[in-house]
Amino acid sequence: MDSRDRDAEGRARNARPRDGLGRPLPYGADGVPRQPEGVRRTPAATLAEAQELLDAGRPFHAHEVFEDAWKATDGPERELWRALAQLAVGLTHVLRGNGTGAVALLERGAENLAPFAEASPYGIDVAGLREWAQALAAESREKARVDSEVPRLTR
Repeated sequence: MDSRDRDAEGRARNARPRDGLGRPLPYGADGVPRQPEGVRRTPAATLAEAQELLDAGRPFHAHEVFEDAWKATDGPERELWRALAQLAVGLTHVLRGNGTGAVALLERGAENLAPFAEASPYGIDVAGLREWAQALAAESREKARVDSEVPRLTR
């Protein structure tokens, strides 16, 4: 028997509480409120809610808001929401201390935003976000490289 949490369709769901960066906590621990899944928001509401979560230091939860928009959208705009979700997860990895994951997601998100640079849909600062992501990826790459240096055991 599978002891994992499952939804009505049998998909795995994790009901464990999570901290502000989305890390699972032990059952019964006090966690932060989770974002409800599958919520349909207008683009403006998506951006406003995600910004509030980012401002509160909860980029993992902002990613979940962007993920709802990504999954509910068809066509080229779907990639816009996916790219924003990738940036939020990249920031989550930075705050968790995972430089390798941060670099991968920040670079991917910045690249996936590139097609939207001219139009800047919904007033999104595409150029500014790409610049921010690329700078943070470079900083995270350097930190990961420094952190991964092997010490000399002998002189």
